[in-house]
Amino acid sequence: MEITCMNLDDYASFQTLDPEGMLAHIDELPDQLQFAWELGKQNPKPAFAEVQSIVVAGMGGSATGADLLAAYAAPLCRVPIYVHRDYDLPAWVQGSGTLVICSSYSGNTEETLSAYARACANGCQILSITTGGKLAESSLNGGFPAWTFEHNGQPRTALGFSFGLMLAALYRLELLPNPEIDLEGAVKTMRAQQALIQASSPLNKNIAKRLAGQLYDRMIAIFGSGYMAPVARRWKGQISGLAKTWSQVEFLPEVDHTTLGGLSNPADILNKAMVLFLRAPSDHPRNRLRSDLTRRTFMVEGFNTDFVDACGDTPLSHIWSALHLGDYTAYYLAMMYGVDPTPVPTIAGFKMDMNKAGDH
Repeated sequence: MEITCMNLDDYASFQTLDPEGMLAHIDELPDQLQFAWELGKQNPKPAFAEVQSIVVAGMGGSATGADLLAAYAAPLCRVPIYVHRDYDLPAWVQGSGTLVICSSYSGNTEETLSAYARACANGCQILSITTGGKLAESSLNGGFPAWTFEHNGQPRTALGFSFGLMLAALYRLELLPNPEIDLEGAVKTMRAQQALIQASSPLNKNIAKRLAGQLYDRMIAIFGSGYMAPVARRWKGQISGLAKTWSQVEFLPEVDHTTLGGLSNPADILNKAMVLFLRAPSDHPRNRLRSDLTRRTFMVEGFNTDFVDACGDTPLSHIWSALHLGDYTAYYLAMMYGVDPTPVPTIAGFKMDMNKAGDH
């Protein structure tokens, strides 16, 4: 059967496929990031004892915000940051020296609520970041601070809030140097890039539309290292969630010790693959070399490949410009496939099945 796809320069027709306005959420991401930072600066400063380690408990987009924070903070923060995507907490998460940040968009994410309960039982300090739900209620009743925000959209459209509020929290707790200049630079870089990749920008000048064309009808893999590793994970999630397309994520340098061994079989599937390598000026020089050589190896083995380069002058600009480009690319890929980018029926159905199964 012949495959047909939408003309991406006919952006006036996007609304037919996008009745809930996913494109508007992507357009507003720079403003959301700036607003979240300002909101975090205004929230009451938590009265915590000295923090010796940080655990962020979250799932989906909330955990993605934590990944971005952990990558950005790694060379700056004087305490370790661990992202927990599961029920309960590791056994070492004990006592008031550990700050557990419970991040849940709805406030009803069962894994995060489980982590909150365990953090309470283990005597940890807790900060909740949420729009409300059981998490906000439990925090209020338990005497723990909850930084709440308002947002009308899917959880994955609130990434600016989950990252911006956590960034402000770490700064307010004097665990990070003031990132305000870098954050404002990142927002400025996103807006400058946005002029070239927004829906009104034509295909011949729009790298996001061209990338979507390269990804169309392909099995997709996104590779990244350092600051780009959590960005690659975000690309994978957005491609799956918006375009309903199978994708996977891989991290350098680990790829060169494992994945390079599997480039031969099954040939009929691998021939349909497209591998994107996310790069940034802030990459470790050896990982930049690895990216070049790894791409060459994939090309020799017959894979379709390309580089995607982040913009800006700082790691924060690199992170957010590359991430924003990925959001637009996933959106245009959804348009090409003719699918609504907002609902994810398979995830919604799975959550219903879990709820029907009850507590065990």
